[in-house]
Amino acid sequence: MKALQTVAKIVVLGAIALWIVPWIFFTKVEPGQIGVRRSATGGVEADDLGPGWRMRIPALHKMTYLPSAYFFLDYTTDKIGPQESLQIRTKDNNNVTLDISVPVRIKPGRAFAIVKDGNHQKEADGRFRYMRLAEQAAVSVLREELANLDSVGFYSTDRRIEISAKALTMLNDALTPLNLEAQAVLIRAVQFRPEYEQQLQSIQLNEQNKLLDRARSKLAAEQQKLDNYNQGTAALSSAREQDWKKRQAELERAYQIGGLDIADPVPGKARAALAALTPEQVTEAKTKVAAALGLGEPSAVSDAYLIGTKNLQAETLEYKNRVTAEGEAVSARLEAEGDALLAKVQGEYETKLNALFGSPAGRAYVAWKAAGKVTFAKELTFSSQDGIPSILRLRRFAEQFMGQ
Repeated sequence: MKALQTVAKIVVLGAIALWIVPWIFFTKVEPGQIGVRRSATGGVEADDLGPGWRMRIPALHKMTYLPSAYFFLDYTTDKIGPQESLQIRTKDNNNVTLDISVPVRIKPGRAFAIVKDGNHQKEADGRFRYMRLAEQAAVSVLREELANLDSVGFYSTDRRIEISAKALTMLNDALTPLNLEAQAVLIRAVQFRPEYEQQLQSIQLNEQNKLLDRARSKLAAEQQKLDNYNQGTAALSSAREQDWKKRQAELERAYQIGGLDIADPVPGKARAALAALTPEQVTEAKTKVAAALGLGEPSAVSDAYLIGTKNLQAETLEYKNRVTAEGEAVSARLEAEGDALLAKVQGEYETKLNALFGSPAGRAYVAWKAAGKVTFAKELTFSSQDGIPSILRLRRFAEQFMGQ
């Protein structure tokens, strides 16, 4: 039991130690802060501490916290900050009021130098001392550099951006001893005296009109280039189309008429003309057709290319009509001969059949077939005066069927 109590005491003491020791020997640097550690023996340590837990020995170390984010030096008339808008006299002796914002921060890795110089102390207005020193340096540099612009330069965007870049360079040179750096010099508003503002608006309107006129001139020049290009394209397209139609007509003529230039598709005329040519003329005609059809060597040109499709179609149609007419004539003659032979055989058959039916045996056969189709009523009434019904006189009845 005593051993269990001892273990419980050790666990409780350990938990208390784990809670108290970090609280005593460690401190936390929050995100957005820079920690600078000072030692009672060695002074300010030349190292900036980022966010996280940092060791601190009580009575030996003291931690100073500075913001790592940008702070803004705002020179404006809206009274947001302690600074007021800057009043600057231009090169042409004109007063101008400027709204300017300058984002400034501590140089990375130089927060310890600010603490070492003592500029980390807070003043009565709640700001750090280095912020006030940065403001004084910024006012001095901006007044000195922006005064190099004349009135026209303040509404010229290019010149205003150029002077802002130069002012930023000079400001960073001035802030380097303070271990600070500026990101940009942002001129947000420019205001002149009311009477000069009206004159300035007229000047700006004239400048804008000049820019608009130059833009219109450039647009007209580019439009003229586009029109010239479109016209050239249309002309080139028309020329290519005409050339294509010409080539298509030549190809169609070469295929339709052939290489013998016989436009009259009389059956056999082109073939007869080809047979009448000499070998040299045939070679010349094949060379001409090969060049027109793009076949390459004249040996690839056959007689069909020389005769042409129209002449071949005429020959084919003539051959078809001729063979069809001959076939129809033979068919009509054979049909007539077959009909005559069939009529002759049919006549002989009927003659012999009639002769056969005219003989006694034939008449008996006919009578027998006719008797087979005779029907009597189910009830017969005999009224013959001869005493014997005629139906029972079979010989006489049979002779009557045989026509005797």
